[in-house]
Amino acid sequence: MADYREMWKSLNVDLEKHDQLCEILPELYSATYMEQENRPEGMNYFNFVVSEVHGLRIQELEDAKKEGKKVVGTFCVFVPDEIILATNSIGVGLCAGSQFWVPGGEKVLPKNLCPLIKAFTGALVDRTCPYFLACDMVVGETTCDGKKKAWEIIGERKPIHVMDLPQMKREKDFKMWANEIKLFIEKMEEFTGNKVTVENLKKSIDICNRKRQALKRLYDLRKHRPAPISGLDSLLISQIAFYDEPERFIAKVNELCDELEERIKTLKDTGKKRILITGTPMALPNWKLHYIIENLNAEVVAEESCTGTRYFENLVSDKGETLDDLVTNLANRYLNINCACFTPNEGRVEDVLRYVKEYDVDGVIDFGLSFCHTYSIESNKLQEELKKENVPVIRIETDYGNEDSGQIKTRIEAFLEIM
Repeated sequence: MADYREMWKSLNVDLEKHDQLCEILPELYSATYMEQENRPEGMNYFNFVVSEVHGLRIQELEDAKKEGKKVVGTFCVFVPDEIILATNSIGVGLCAGSQFWVPGGEKVLPKNLCPLIKAFTGALVDRTCPYFLACDMVVGETTCDGKKKAWEIIGERKPIHVMDLPQMKREKDFKMWANEIKLFIEKMEEFTGNKVTVENLKKSIDICNRKRQALKRLYDLRKHRPAPISGLDSLLISQIAFYDEPERFIAKVNELCDELEERIKTLKDTGKKRILITGTPMALPNWKLHYIIENLNAEVVAEESCTGTRYFENLVSDKGETLDDLVTNLANRYLNINCACFTPNEGRVEDVLRYVKEYDVDGVIDFGLSFCHTYSIESNKLQEELKKENVPVIRIETDYGNEDSGQIKTRIEAFLEIM
């Protein structure tokens, strides 16, 4: 990576602490990713993106700001990227998946809280994530109680807009969410000075839909037995999707898929067990569970999570001649994401059962981050429904630390044996 210290300094990054992070990440990435055998050539681009994760992309954001664009940070798949793009702004995902940031979060948050919330709060509090510091505004949402209170702390340090997500999916809830999207449009127009029009909103819908289609194409290729790409590499691509430049990302994913389609023609089944992971998101650089699984006789073939199918499933319709029409389309697509924040949430169980068949799955791992109560509570019902269909399932709950990696490996080894 080139020398970006002057840029980081201008962003008020804590250079001493950030240097520690910059020492950890390359070593972690190399040990996790570069030792994989027979990786697709198309992964070279994504290797480069990670190597420049706090460098070239941050420079692109800073250059865009000089041209008058705004950078907007988001934490959740419910925030409609289409609105950000329609105001000629840049959206970047800010969820953090490293233990490195957790101590900073615990300065202002209780220890018995989800590590993802502690990590993204710590990244800002300790000033060690240039993405946070490059953002002109961040957008939160009311998906869980921990996040709702964390926004108050974030708001003391950054301009913030919070979208009030309904907790049910009744007709009035869809109308409420449409109104929240309208409020978000008003906020973005005020913040940027740019109007959202039917024309530019349809254009941004097209970009986001093509991005979803590229990811869906990648996941569809993973349905082949054996999969032409590792779960680790697929997870990395999903993580990068949240902050890379959209058009470039779409092109690179499709180039990779072209290669994978050719690769499938010569692949032979090696007998690896096919695993579906369902549950909480795995934000960059949380590669722990995939790494453990794929160093055994198994491959991860799909993720039913916010860093998986929930991010790209279903397109936004561009049918309509008014902004109200398009906002309704956005509300319908986004509120049909089956997150555990909703009650009831039968749709998630239906999704998992469908993916088991579509991806020819041998077993399901229900993954939960520690203290994520919504997914933890849903686990019993999910496991019951999978067992009714004779699908092997195991619950793995963990945080970002590596202290329990040996125990998790032992449990997964035993799980694979029963399939």
